[in-house]
Amino acid sequence: MPDAPEYPVPNRLRETAVGERPQERLEKLGAAALSDTELLAMLLRSGTRGHDVLTLASRLMAGAGSLAGLIAWREKDFRKLKGIGRVKALQLLTVMEIARRILDQKSGDDPPLNRADFVADYLAPLAVGLEVEKFWVLCLNRKNRLLRRVEITSGTATAALAHPREVFRAAIREAACAVVCVHNHPSGDPAPSAADVQVTRLLREAAKAVDIELLDHVIIGRAAADPLGRGFYSFRAAGMV
Repeated sequence: MPDAPEYPVPNRLRETAVGERPQERLEKLGAAALSDTELLAMLLRSGTRGHDVLTLASRLMAGAGSLAGLIAWREKDFRKLKGIGRVKALQLLTVMEIARRILDQKSGDDPPLNRADFVADYLAPLAVGLEVEKFWVLCLNRKNRLLRRVEITSGTATAALAHPREVFRAAIREAACAVVCVHNHPSGDPAPSAADVQVTRLLREAAKAVDIELLDHVIIGRAAADPLGRGFYSFRAAGMV
């Protein structure tokens, strides 16, 4: 049986009226008028033979599900799409890292970090897409507002260890009145391991010794991988802090 005939892939950019193409719409109406796909097309700037830039942007959106989904992508994920080579993949990684850091920037209206859901909302942009466990200590003032976030350890794909000495050394250096300890689970399931429970017990005892309150130890995961649907675990809510 002969092979099925190959039909040319429609060129969406060429089929779009000149005045309605992303660059022209951006110039006339501003960035807010562009769809997510059009914004991606502006970042990509050009397609390749057989893959015009609008089609390429559409495939990116379909693969990630949303712009937010792209933040977790790695270089190999971008390069799976025909039309995206090493340079384009690195450019997109750079933009996504900028987006991650902007989301991580705190504003003057941030709530006090005395609730696990506030802590999870604050750290989630930093933890999304990480393939290793990281452990942070949030150093807080008397009103439970952030003085400084300190990364204590960055572990392997399966574990990160944090010694209470390093946690409270950072807290003392920042003259913190209280701390919240946070780490992520790359698997997305925030349920604590036996090691997590043991570390929390050590942190709780060390906090008493140095007279700095341990408000909570929060594990960041993903709601989709959490049997409870929250995407985080609070040792305080579990009665262990």
